[in-house]
Amino acid sequence: MVSLSILLAGFCGGLIRGLVGFVKYQFSYKKVPFKLGYFLSMMLISGVIGLTASWVIGNVIDSEVTRDVILVYAFVAGYAGGDFIENAFKIILKKPSLYPLPDIFKAS
Repeated sequence: MVSLSILLAGFCGGLIRGLVGFVKYQFSYKKVPFKLGYFLSMMLISGVIGLTASWVIGNVIDSEVTRDVILVYAFVAGYAGGDFIENAFKIILKKPSLYPLPDIFKAS
């Protein structure tokens, strides 16, 4: 059974990854509107992906490893899980970005 602290560490890792991606997108382009509903839903999805990744880590890592090490692995797995999913979709969809690009970047 995976402890709540491990799941919380993964969820937080996913949230941090979602926040980094959002901030990166916001500052990469000019005049990008902030959509609260979209932001909250993406943060929730990132957190759930992180939670899932930490659940896997919590079940795979040997119980003899110290709790602090497991928490760090869970956090990192939560962060990396979102990155892995994003890059997999980019490859499947054959697009350089999952987000719509502003008109200035589209082909003329």
